[in-house]
Amino acid sequence: MDLTAITLCQENNIPVVVFNLNKPGNIEKAIKGEKVGTLIGGTWNSTVSRT
Repeated sequence: MDLTAITLCQENNIPVVVFNLNKPGNIEKAIKGEKVGTLIGGTWNSTVSRT
């Protein structure tokens, strides 16, 4: 992502999770809403989808 994409996410209250794609299990953790990497905007609890 570039600065424009990050700015658009911030302006529209869209959280961004930055993590290492090469580390096994990280993609699954990010999809599940688990804490992985760095969260830009939002809080960890607000990003987890509740169904």
